[in-house]
Amino acid sequence: MSKDFKKHFYMLYNKLFNKENFAFTRFSDGELRIMQNKELILADDHYKIGDNKVSSAYHPEDHKHFNPIKHQHIRNKLIESYKHLQDNYYVGLSCRCCVGDKDFNEMIDLYDGDPNSDLLTWSNLLINGNYDLFMNEMLPLFNNRKIVYILNENANVSNLPFNLEKDFRIGENCIINNYGMENEISIWIEENNINNYVFLFSASSLSNMIIYELYKKYPNNTFIDIGTTLNKLLNMKGSRGYLSGSNRKICIW
Repeated sequence: MSKDFKKHFYMLYNKLFNKENFAFTRFSDGELRIMQNKELILADDHYKIGDNKVSSAYHPEDHKHFNPIKHQHIRNKLIESYKHLQDNYYVGLSCRCCVGDKDFNEMIDLYDGDPNSDLLTWSNLLINGNYDLFMNEMLPLFNNRKIVYILNENANVSNLPFNLEKDFRIGENCIINNYGMENEISIWIEENNINNYVFLFSASSLSNMIIYELYKKYPNNTFIDIGTTLNKLLNMKGSRGYLSGSNRKICIW
């Protein structure tokens, strides 16, 4: 089983270019650990995965705490959204070269659909070796669409190269504190008869859950988890290697 990293990028690019609605939801290492039912903490001075605690620094917008005892509803919803099958619902999983064979194969086994289908793709599809393609080719397409953005409350949208019709803001540890935001967005969609809009998400694991629920109900819109791709434009403090030019590898299946 093999898939082409750049070809899959253009698969989504062409849908956006042709104004064909779809959903793209990303299950990176954080979502993987939650689905594995491991405690996950990103804090000011450390991160913790299961029993493994490592000194590190995370800005408040990156803070996260999944407690397997208290937050099983989060895990269940993530698994549900990962296994969901629907036309043009694209699930990105952590690639073999980023998480290793064991975790990659575990995610393949968890998926309910055909793993050879194009509906199963990379969580890193818009970053790493494809980041320049996203910024130079996909990002300009947003200029011709009505855009809604779900993003952090501290983000500055004044430098974005496209106009926003609407934004919804999330805060620290949004997977817990903003759980249920899907209802707020649904009400707005219903009240304003929203069709053929593009919804962008930079909301950690909350993105997965909202995209899943909204695309089931409103497949006449597009929902894309763009992660931290626009952090520089948003003046966000959180950093990723690919944003500074490092870790621009071509991910492998």
